[in-house]
Amino acid sequence: MIVVSDVHDSPQALARLVALDEPLVILGDLANLADYRTGEGAVAEILGHGVSMESGEARGRGDFTGMREVWQRAVGDRGIDVRREIDRVVEGQYRAMSEALAGGSGLVIHGNVDRPELLQKHLPDGFRYVHGQVVEHEGISMGFVGGGLPTFLQESGVTAEEEMAEMLSGMAGVEILCTHVPAAIRAIRFDVITGREERGSAHITEFIRRHRPRYHLHGDVHQPQASTWRLGATRIVNVGYFRATGRFVRVSSTGLQLGGLG
Repeated sequence: MIVVSDVHDSPQALARLVALDEPLVILGDLANLADYRTGEGAVAEILGHGVSMESGEARGRGDFTGMREVWQRAVGDRGIDVRREIDRVVEGQYRAMSEALAGGSGLVIHGNVDRPELLQKHLPDGFRYVHGQVVEHEGISMGFVGGGLPTFLQESGVTAEEEMAEMLSGMAGVEILCTHVPAAIRAIRFDVITGREERGSAHITEFIRRHRPRYHLHGDVHQPQASTWRLGATRIVNVGYFRATGRFVRVSSTGLQLGGLG
């Protein structure tokens, strides 16, 4: 089984994974709102490349108010519904994703930039949406919690703290915990490029301490200070940033193996 995260609209690379003929697990962020390196994505398509870069820089600083102000200035008097337009572009990205995944099989959860309903609508045959579920694969028990942590941007891909806690409460005993967001551990949530700490979940940290799964696999943080960590008996691995790195983790009964498309 191959595990990736933070695909961010990379259908050609996904098709290469499907060609490996192994079950595929995607831990969220299949949509691409804005690639902070290049400006590419839904925001650039709707509001222009300059706006995408400027809002991305504000997001990288953790300045969500500034990010919103950039968007509001860009929209001005255009009379467009930005959220609706973003959903339209994202749906096109999901259609390309569906074509890339066709013929494969696997499990999917959403990330913070995803639109969960649209994502589920476009998953091809062979792929299951498993947010909040425990899945048995070749004798390995895996628990899945998708979504990002809430911000005042009110993104549709977030998972409320109480919902995350409730889902995790039913996953005691899983061998592998799979989430989009990291635990609340500074080294794994600190982005060395942006110089800021992304949000991590205290509920995930507590789950790991209490239930000691063998592995915790996650994404969300694109350039972490530490891509692997150990908390007690649990090995933590950031399996992303697939769009930029082509990196994946192969899971088997004997353990984890790091790999990539090259």
